[in-house]
Amino acid sequence: MTPAQTTHNAPTVNPWLIALAVMLATFMEVLDTSIAAVALPYIAGSLSASNDEATWVLTSYLVANAVVLPASSWFSLRFGRKRFLLFCIFLFTASSFACGAATSLGMILLARALQGAGGGALQPLSQSILLETFPPQKRGMAMAVFALGVVVAPVLGPTLGGWLTDTYSWRWAFYINIPVGAFAVFMISRYVEDPPYIKNAHPGKFDGWGLGLLAVWLGCLQIILDKGQEDDWFGATWIRWAAAVLVVSFVAFLIREFRHDKPLVDLRVFRHRNFAMGCLLIGLFGAAIYGLITLLPLFYQELMGYTALAAGWAVSPRGIGAILAMPMIGYLTAKIDNRLLIAFGFCLFAATSIGFSHVNLSIGQWSLLWPVVLSGFGSGCVFVPLSTTTMAFLKNEEIGNASGLYNLMRNIGGSIGISIVNTIVARHEQLHRNELAASLAPGRPEVRGAVAGIQQYLGAQGSSPATATQQAYGLLDHALNAQSRLWSYVDDFRYMALVCFACVPIVFALKKSVGRGPAGGAH
Repeated sequence: MTPAQTTHNAPTVNPWLIALAVMLATFMEVLDTSIAAVALPYIAGSLSASNDEATWVLTSYLVANAVVLPASSWFSLRFGRKRFLLFCIFLFTASSFACGAATSLGMILLARALQGAGGGALQPLSQSILLETFPPQKRGMAMAVFALGVVVAPVLGPTLGGWLTDTYSWRWAFYINIPVGAFAVFMISRYVEDPPYIKNAHPGKFDGWGLGLLAVWLGCLQIILDKGQEDDWFGATWIRWAAAVLVVSFVAFLIREFRHDKPLVDLRVFRHRNFAMGCLLIGLFGAAIYGLITLLPLFYQELMGYTALAAGWAVSPRGIGAILAMPMIGYLTAKIDNRLLIAFGFCLFAATSIGFSHVNLSIGQWSLLWPVVLSGFGSGCVFVPLSTTTMAFLKNEEIGNASGLYNLMRNIGGSIGISIVNTIVARHEQLHRNELAASLAPGRPEVRGAVAGIQQYLGAQGSSPATATQQAYGLLDHALNAQSRLWSYVDDFRYMALVCFACVPIVFALKKSVGRGPAGGAH
């Protein structure tokens, strides 16, 4: 079987102007998923909310975003892709202003939900437009340029968010979307056109039951992942009930979509082996990449004492790796078996995860420079060829629906990955503390010698013998906590390496694709 020969709709303008227009919208949306995370403590303080309540600023966005993602294809067919894209950008930009102007927690949660709804469709719609704008031989390079924006955005987000928050206010983390959104609306209005099959589409009656069930199970999943570790997972009664609702609504959603003549989300696209395997791989890689994006800034801030801005600068070279990878990968996708590029990317990312596992509390800000750069290069080697290969056997009419599902799988994988790495950090810290505490028994000569040395030093600084003893044991306890926390991070990095190595055999279950067919998305 050969890849479906998709056609491209020759634009009346330079296709790279269209690429710039859709990349602006997607870059803005992806940037916002990470830029707000840095500002959470400031948002909580400004709105008189607790840190736990402030995390709903992220959750409300993610839930709304995830619900709209797979439904974006139906809305674009019903209202026109260009018109729906412009509406989503307008909604995202207007709600960004509302977020910045919020005076209460309820107001910002409502605005963030609207912002997530507006942002959910931006990635799949932008990808569909790109795929049909460029001829097959140029799609690899087009998707590489597109991916460059959305790979760099999560790296730039914490740095830019930290700088805006420290220099001006957390509100500017949202206000910054306004000029970008206005420019994106201008570019898309001027250069983007709908293809004939969109203009003549008949998507059928709106599947309200499908959307409702989708919202319920995705909402339950996101809430469980966000609050699971905090509330001891299935030890909490409410989480068990939420999990039951999740399972029932998910099964009902599957039954509804498979039985409906014109479903909101066409799950039959999973009959294509490459698409099904590609969604599995992007879900696993999403868990690894989002886990890394979460862990590294936390490591620098929690254990090294860095500010949010300094931590953002320390991880920012990942964008350099992506910049170096994209042109090369865009060229190679049309020349060699894409599976080799994907497997290389997974192996490189796994190797850098092993490199991160050698961290210690004596490293400097740039000690991890090369692993950070190579992790960005490795992610570029995965995203573009995996997108190309995943979508290679689909027709144009299937791309919009498939892009929404593909991005949804990446986002779900990322949410699961973030939840897992945070759980491992918390639980393995206790495990390693118990192991390390066994070597700090007060009767051991090494411990007595260390305590005596600290007492002597503190006594020379003017502390009384009793105070010096108490402070000496306090310092040992602090060191024990720091080392326990460090080893929990090491465990996380090693698990990420195992996940990426395990993906390599799955890669070769994909059908061979050498720069043919469409490309479905990178992030």
